[in-house]
Amino acid sequence: MSLATTLTRSSTGINAPLVTVEAHLANGLPSLNIVGLPEAAVKESKDRVRSAILNCQFEFPAKRITINLAPADLPKEGGRFDLPIALSILAASGQIPNDKLLDYEFLGELSLSGELRAIKGALPTAIACQTSHRTLCLPTHNQHEAALISSVDIIGAPHLLAVCSHLHGQQELPLFKPKNDVTSPSINTLDFSDVHGQQHTKRALEIAAAGRHSLLMLGPPGTGKSMLAARLPSILPLLSEEEAIETASIYSISQHNLDTHQWRMPPFRSPHHSASSVALVGGGSSPKPGEVSLAHHGVLFLDELPEFDRKVLEVLREPIENGKISISRANHQTEFPARFQLIAAMNPCPCGYLGDTSQRCQCNPVQISRYRNKISGPLLDRIDMHIEVPRISSEMLRKGTNGGEQSSAQIALRVHHSQIKALKRQGQLNELLSTAQIKQHCQISDEDHQLLEQAIEKLGLSHRAYHRILRVSRTIADMDHQTNIQRHHLTEALSYRRMDKRVT
Repeated sequence: MSLATTLTRSSTGINAPLVTVEAHLANGLPSLNIVGLPEAAVKESKDRVRSAILNCQFEFPAKRITINLAPADLPKEGGRFDLPIALSILAASGQIPNDKLLDYEFLGELSLSGELRAIKGALPTAIACQTSHRTLCLPTHNQHEAALISSVDIIGAPHLLAVCSHLHGQQELPLFKPKNDVTSPSINTLDFSDVHGQQHTKRALEIAAAGRHSLLMLGPPGTGKSMLAARLPSILPLLSEEEAIETASIYSISQHNLDTHQWRMPPFRSPHHSASSVALVGGGSSPKPGEVSLAHHGVLFLDELPEFDRKVLEVLREPIENGKISISRANHQTEFPARFQLIAAMNPCPCGYLGDTSQRCQCNPVQISRYRNKISGPLLDRIDMHIEVPRISSEMLRKGTNGGEQSSAQIALRVHHSQIKALKRQGQLNELLSTAQIKQHCQISDEDHQLLEQAIEKLGLSHRAYHRILRVSRTIADMDHQTNIQRHHLTEALSYRRMDKRVT
């Protein structure tokens, strides 16, 4: 038979559309042509496939070989098509049986010796295979990642010969069954008890964690802003399986390795302030996810916020609001999820010591204004909470708080109970409340509403800030085990907006 078909999957964002690999052998001058919109790495597969077939002691057909990757209008990139192309050629030339090929989906990059190398995007492929009811055959290096989708049959193969032997029925490859510890989370070694004092900041971080609110910390150098932010994941609940799969899929297609032992842990990303807008939100000729997507369902920490280029910071406005980022190119558009919790830190002035009793500020008003104006009003308006982080006394630094510091486990328990209240009431956390849900679940008395209106007028807050204050108030009330928002919940939420006038 001179025609054979195998099935594989491409990679488009975090999706894995089905690709049919057709091989046809015809008489004529020996050649190998690949059609179907292949990119450079796919075109180069002809040399890898030829060497792998020959080094595995198979015969490479001296025919005019045409490989079609369908659908033809879908761009194909990477080395993932090597294995299905090789199997199609071997089946079309009658060297392996053709009757079982369509029961599998194959993907893997071949070395010149025929060994299978790991590919990117194994997890999205496994997700897409759930509805196909076919067995997924891929390199052994990717089997742990793909096995996170327990409903899919996975076969890990180390070599092209092992796949051919399996198809011949000579030595079948067993279905991969991961051990129970594959999905067990690792222990977070960073704990809130390591930080002495700063009870006000810890309280704000606890509120932010309970409602998934964004937070900006302003304070002199060395007051613990970065230290506290790094410990925020230790009080966040583990991701649900659905959330973890979404986040793991992004890591699977990126240049970052996916750790299957802590895939349920919320990610924590802290890009350097020299990062470009592409590094932050994603991009490239073949769009890849940026930091905002890698922080999906986790924390994006921007230290030294004004040191980021202003144009770079402005690209955060859309994903903060919508929870996704769309990257458009001439021939296609890719959308990545980006529902992250923004935590930012900054100094009060260029030298960092404005208002600090331990050091004298060296900045003039013009320098301070220019420094703070690097953060635009629209971006600041999208941050729920703004707090000041003062320097603690030497005695507090040495002895800590009377009665000891609370551990992350104690705080995490309260955060968990608060989130359970919100989920039972409205099915989502308070940060995601829509305008209609705010009217329903964030009702306040007429007197409190008058107080809120006065504060909005005095601080010059927008309608967006108005809704964010009510969301934060709802979270504080949940932490206080109250059904309705009280006056002290509202005033505490208002106290976290004091930088609206100062950082503009």
